[in-house]
Amino acid sequence: MDGWAIRDFVREDLESVVRLDASSPTTSDRPVFAMSDMVAGLLGRHPAVVAVAGDRVIGAAVSRVDEDRAWILRISLDPDWRGLGLGSALISELEYRLLAKGVRRLSALLPDGETGAAALTNSGFTARAGITYYEKVGTVSPRTAAVLARLGGAVPPAGLWKQVAGMTKEKTLIERRIVLPLSRSVLAAEHGVTPPRAVVLFGPPGTGKTTFARAIASRLGWPFVELFPSRLASNGNGLAAGIGEMFGSMSELDHVVVFIDEVEEVAARRRPGSGSVGVVNELLKSIVGFRERAGRLLVCATNSVRDLDDAFLRHGRFDYVLPIGAPDAEARYALWERYLVGEEVDVPALVAASDGFTPADVAHAARMVAQTIFECSIDTGGRCHAKTDDYLAVIGGMRPTLTPDMLDAFTMDIDRFARS
Repeated sequence: MDGWAIRDFVREDLESVVRLDASSPTTSDRPVFAMSDMVAGLLGRHPAVVAVAGDRVIGAAVSRVDEDRAWILRISLDPDWRGLGLGSALISELEYRLLAKGVRRLSALLPDGETGAAALTNSGFTARAGITYYEKVGTVSPRTAAVLARLGGAVPPAGLWKQVAGMTKEKTLIERRIVLPLSRSVLAAEHGVTPPRAVVLFGPPGTGKTTFARAIASRLGWPFVELFPSRLASNGNGLAAGIGEMFGSMSELDHVVVFIDEVEEVAARRRPGSGSVGVVNELLKSIVGFRERAGRLLVCATNSVRDLDDAFLRHGRFDYVLPIGAPDAEARYALWERYLVGEEVDVPALVAASDGFTPADVAHAARMVAQTIFECSIDTGGRCHAKTDDYLAVIGGMRPTLTPDMLDAFTMDIDRFARS
């Protein structure tokens, strides 16, 4: 077998290096750095070398420089040229070029037994034991990022699910019926469970339906897109056409949680001769198409589930119809604790006094007290602190969002419409 020559990578080598990389692995574990990382390093003119025998590329070593550190992204070898010292020679040539650029620390991450592991050891690299590699793969690719931006969507920050205070019953139901089948779809399929594609959240205003929808997207790590009926009609083609166009755009996203708040605006009972017939028909058609692909969830929220068109809630369109009511005592306790940082207050007394308050009501009361105490500190020149009576006075003077009639109607809606 003739010898090899090592030289700098040139763009004309790209196809050969990619082809070589496909035949190089010696383990079934996927590499830490993806093919896209390697190609980006090559096209970005980070130091890389190739070994050639005649006109054939038989080896490659690719790096990426981050200030004074360099990562070796790939060591690829032709299977016929293993065990001859080629890997060590490639690393030596690559190291020479990196040191010339001021790199002081060279690092590599390889699966156990992968091509290049022995060459790294032979080249003086030290394997560090006791290190666990952590990885989180995003659900938005560069290809879909532009689509998501056009739709006004984004991936919600991690941790929103944990920030939903209390509401244990609702969280448990949503976690088990919605989140788990979608996040563990393979295991779900083994048990014959079909992940949900569309759900309705109903309940009085201000009870946190939007918060739950965003928290579901955060829990899944999926993009969140909210559709606003008023914007759908602003394209000049009418609301029905706008609905069709927006749902059509969703097909370009691999994963997405689509949210429609106050869906009764576009899905109220159809009245013959009114424009609502075409709008509801288009929405129903769009939901059918939306359900055909995995990796997507439609969440519709409504304050008035009884006003929705009968066909809208039919089995086969929505998997679950879930009630979201006023925060219970546990949830109110967690809500008050969120706003009482550093204050010595009788929280159970506030919980009892705020029965029937929504999360928005609790937030408003806390802001009112905070403003009053802030003004006290300004006026006195000292640091004022809120007392339990300050909060009770504000709570007693507020008119809660939820009235007894609204709560009675919600109880009847649960009996008539809830499906979990």
